[in-house]
Amino acid sequence: MANKTTYIRFFAEVNAKIVKALMQTVEQKLKEGAERLVILISSPGGNVSAGISAYNFLKGIPTEVITYNFGDAHSIAVILFCAGCKRLCVPHARFLLHGIGFNITTPTRFDEHSLDERIKGLRLDRETIASIIADSTKGKKKAEDVDKDILSNTVLNSQQAIDYGLVDEIKTELFPKGAEIISITD
Repeated sequence: MANKTTYIRFFAEVNAKIVKALMQTVEQKLKEGAERLVILISSPGGNVSAGISAYNFLKGIPTEVITYNFGDAHSIAVILFCAGCKRLCVPHARFLLHGIGFNITTPTRFDEHSLDERIKGLRLDRETIASIIADSTKGKKKAEDVDKDILSNTVLNSQQAIDYGLVDEIKTELFPKGAEIISITD
């Protein structure tokens, strides 16, 4: 008989390859009968598209998802953290909300149309992130307020994250003795 709770340690940058590994692991555990997933997160963030995809995937699966920040949830990793129906963190966890950018490779040519398209995309991503975070705070924050916090590079400690509505509880124990832990790492 399968263990009904699966612990997944996500200690990686958020990117398409890592999110694919996470989704494959989740799908396998669901086939094995997992009824609860606990995603232990410590991540510097990464790719917005991959992070939003991971969030939507975890929110849409037919099982309980609990997220647990055991270090840092920066940038798009905050969105991954928001996928939990219950969200926990250790006493010394940190959360970083900040603006979105993009990298370019040289040489790159921009024209007015392509720059406008990039700016619209960045704005839409930021608004989506603000909306997800606001929804996760269960009414404590409006999307407009979260958007302002994103633009001002807000850092929250554990207690501030509770006050903000991101975290439900601060705990030190990550998992019970003898639990199976699956690692998702770079």
